[in-house]
Amino acid sequence: MPESVHVQAGALSFCVESRGNPDGEPVIFVMGLGAQMTLWPEALLDQYANEGFRVIRFDNRDIGLSSHLEDRLVGHPVAVMARHRMGLPIDAPYTLHDMADDVCQVMDALGLASAHLVGVSMGGMISQLVAANHPERVRSATLIMTSTNSPRLPMPRSTLIWRLAGVGAKGHDEASVVARSLDFWKAIQSPGFPPREQDVRDRIVRDYRRSYHPAGILRQTRAILATGSLSSATRRIRVPVSVIHGKADPLVRPVAAEQLAYLMPHARIEMIEGMGHDLPEPLLPHFAAIGFETMAQSLFHGH
Repeated sequence: MPESVHVQAGALSFCVESRGNPDGEPVIFVMGLGAQMTLWPEALLDQYANEGFRVIRFDNRDIGLSSHLEDRLVGHPVAVMARHRMGLPIDAPYTLHDMADDVCQVMDALGLASAHLVGVSMGGMISQLVAANHPERVRSATLIMTSTNSPRLPMPRSTLIWRLAGVGAKGHDEASVVARSLDFWKAIQSPGFPPREQDVRDRIVRDYRRSYHPAGILRQTRAILATGSLSSATRRIRVPVSVIHGKADPLVRPVAAEQLAYLMPHARIEMIEGMGHDLPEPLLPHFAAIGFETMAQSLFHGH
């Protein structure tokens, strides 16, 4: 059974869950914006655990059961987004660089010198920074539906931008949040692999009851915008990498994966027909297979 613990990493506390072989090669799953670690599908984690890996996931700072910060944000979300598009500096309580340091500190707390990383969306950005700036800590990286965060990349569909900025969000009771979240998931889900609505609703309810912290989501969004383009870091990544991206992703457009391919010529790129911005059940065995092949390459890299 998975075990959850709280570990102290610097000034913050992180909720960390482990499963699989405690002596196996460690794989750390890094979640995306505004999502708790519970968004990782159990079926995916179990595939890694069944292969003998030590499978670790955690709540990022400001979400779930990890430390929530108190900082107030200054500046209107739309104005801040405009500054990001122009490549101008943005005021933020923390950036993705701090969140990359969190990953290293979680490793330290668990006594790990290095690990394989699987990062999704914002978690893929964080994973890029860890691999670029702390190469000795990363054995391989599997990057799912992510980007370099370059202001030059095409924007998400406009309807999604307003939702991401939290514009017009009314009500923080369970029913309001579930309805809003369900709308959002429907807008980004994979058209080729639509989930059962009841399954999505059940998951949203479970996560809401576990933790609901909208201010943290806004601070994480600000962290992404304040970090700016990762391109110069991404270009330095030398560990084995695979990039998995949906051809129908309305949030992080498919061209983002092409840019990653260009910056990391050694990376394996898998563009998946009918996949949006989620982790569809039918694709999980394929994701795991790609991850295993990427991790196997690290043996030849001297890790």
